[in-house]
Amino acid sequence: MSTVTTYQEARSRLVKALTDNGDLRSPAWQAAFEAVPRETFTPNFDIRDGEIRRAYAPGDSGYLEAVYTDTSLVTRWDGAGVATSSSTMPSLMARMLEALTLPDDANILEIGTGTGYNTALLCCRLGADNVTSVDVEPTLTAVARERLAQLGYQPTVVTGDGMAGCSERAPYHAILATCGVRRIPIPWLRQLRPGGVVVTNIGAGIVRLVRHEDGGAEGRFLPETAAFMLARSGPEQDAENGVHHLGLALGEEGEALTDTIPTTSEDADRFFADLVLSDSLDLTLRQPEVLAVTLTRDDGRTHHCLMDPATRSWARVTPVGGVTVCVEHGGSRDLWRERADILSHWIRAGRPGPAGYGLRVAADGHHTLWRDGAEGREAWRLPG
Repeated sequence: MSTVTTYQEARSRLVKALTDNGDLRSPAWQAAFEAVPRETFTPNFDIRDGEIRRAYAPGDSGYLEAVYTDTSLVTRWDGAGVATSSSTMPSLMARMLEALTLPDDANILEIGTGTGYNTALLCCRLGADNVTSVDVEPTLTAVARERLAQLGYQPTVVTGDGMAGCSERAPYHAILATCGVRRIPIPWLRQLRPGGVVVTNIGAGIVRLVRHEDGGAEGRFLPETAAFMLARSGPEQDAENGVHHLGLALGEEGEALTDTIPTTSEDADRFFADLVLSDSLDLTLRQPEVLAVTLTRDDGRTHHCLMDPATRSWARVTPVGGVTVCVEHGGSRDLWRERADILSHWIRAGRPGPAGYGLRVAADGHHTLWRDGAEGREAWRLPG
């Protein structure tokens, strides 16, 4: 691959790659990605490669190419070292923007201003007067306003809880969230026009919902798995992470049992990977509050830890050999059995990806996940 020498060359190369891959399909969004400089919004960032984290700043070797790499650029971390803000992978941004199917004069609400790069793409495509963006972190909104103004964009940027939307600028043709949610907030649906679209990360997928006249919404998931940083209700709230609650699973004593995992010994490693890191919509939406971490002790023993901080429930799953495990658990919920049952059902269905699923959200907030399978449609009412 030839080395680029200017930001415009790097930008054009990225746009071509996104277009060739089918991520960018419409001329309007292609033009926006071609026009908006990502480097304006990400002067300093880290790129994670497994356990390695490399920092970039203007003037560093490889900085120009890194800015226009199709990967997430992490720009903020909390005190525990958990990422709290980033510039999303451009190919995913493109697919989400294309899913909006907006008229040229659409009024749009963005949840999660972050760096402001996605906000700038919306301004370029729709005009800044039609763009409202909300972020809970005042430092982020202040910096984003400045960087957007450098490019001549002055959208409405609000510091506040994005889960509440922004009723002052409603109704919207579309709501695009660049953060993850465990459930679709009812204020979003109420602030949408009938026929309006919500595109957001929920569970391990990106869903596109269309609002109905009755106030509910329904739609399908995009084909790709994805997981954004969860929305926070306030700037002081830490990013959710299982490491923060490990004491629950490691410092408690509870009931112990020996169990058999619902798979073959040849697939045991994959089962345990799915248990903790699953991209199954069944698992990530039916147990959205359960945090999972795998630990390996100095003696080589592995523990798969499941935790629900709200109910103080926990499970510590230790492989014994083949498909046999020792399970220690406590609290009001049997997290191991819940999770193993959901996971085994997903495995028996052939580990389907997001494209086979849909989501229905009633006007009163009840969520129903459904999936089309060989034996017809299955549906699960999700916990609140």
